Amino acid sequence: MFQHEEDSCMNKEKKLVVWDLDNTVWDGIIAEGDTLKLKPEVPNIMKELDERGILQSVASKNNFDDGVESLMKFDLYHYFVYPQINWNPKSENIKQIISDINISADTVVFIDDQVFERNEVQHGIPEITCIDAVDINMLLERADMNPKYITQDSKMRRSMYQSDIKRNKAMDDYKGVPDDFLATLDMHLCIAKATKNDLLRAAELTVRTNQLNSTGYTYSLEELADLMNNESYELLVAELTDKYGQYGKIGLALLHFEGDSCVLKLLLTSCRTMSYGIGSIILATIINRSISNKKDLYAEFVPTARNKLMAVTYSMMRFQKAQEYPDKQILKYVGDKLVSTSPHVKITELH
Repeated sequence: MFQHEEDSCMNKEKKLVVWDLDNTVWDGIIAEGDTLKLKPEVPNIMKELDERGILQSVASKNNFDDGVESLMKFDLYHYFVYPQINWNPKSENIKQIISDINISADTVVFIDDQVFERNEVQHGIPEITCIDAVDINMLLERADMNPKYITQDSKMRRSMYQSDIKRNKAMDDYKGVPDDFLATLDMHLCIAKATKNDLLRAAELTVRTNQLNSTGYTYSLEELADLMNNESYELLVAELTDKYGQYGKIGLALLHFEGDSCVLKLLLTSCRTMSYGIGSIILATIINRSISNKKDLYAEFVPTARNKLMAVTYSMMRFQKAQEYPDKQILKYVGDKLVSTSPHVKITELH
């Protein structure tokens, strides 16, 4: 029915392309005063990657202002998030980009014309995929550059990350404790039963989300549609907005009702909302519904190499191990009182 995330690591979809600039995006070298000539295929490649929801950034050895000026001249700068244009080793710059975006290195592609730079990056980040700039014409044909699902959220991904940059800068500039800053964001979380229009994004979330994922299971579009139409299941989708813009649909929960029990088969949230505790808020909402409906609440949990934070979330929310199987654990909620949610997030539930 479903596939575990670790079963498909060798064919992992790429989430980020990091570009070198000189003799990669254009012919010529900025620092040598060359007249730069944009490679004709580059704009279409960048546009298509953007529409597929694949993020793009820059790791280039140049002066920052010179690199930005050249990218703006060719009307390309708007495609990039967290560009690193400086004289540091490219492996260090790419590690910084990966950290800022909060993704896994094995979902990243680096493109550079120089063997030395590709080797330096490969040595520093063994999981990354390095591509020679002469092969960029084949980039869009690669299987790992063709996402299984392209949704409205996919097409908005770059703009959502650019909103994150503004949000994070405001947080860095804020003079006060972090909780007080969260109160200024005017966050609104809508938790609703999934509709037919949500299924493509729901399937995409199960494929893309690894760290804050309780099981690592992936579900196909058809499987989710069957579950949504099954009266013993409930598929919930969470969407977050704040004053800086939309985060999109960032959370998913699958519930299975069995008599007086409710089993949380899957809980996941986007890593972009990790610092806001959105997963805990969704879980608290499910706990409160179960208490109100007088149902015992259980949760399936499959430990993976990447979801330790989800284990911490369950523990903090008073889930304890009830059963252990070779391939999963069954946790049980042991509280009996309604759980408070974040005072900084307005929650709307739609049934």
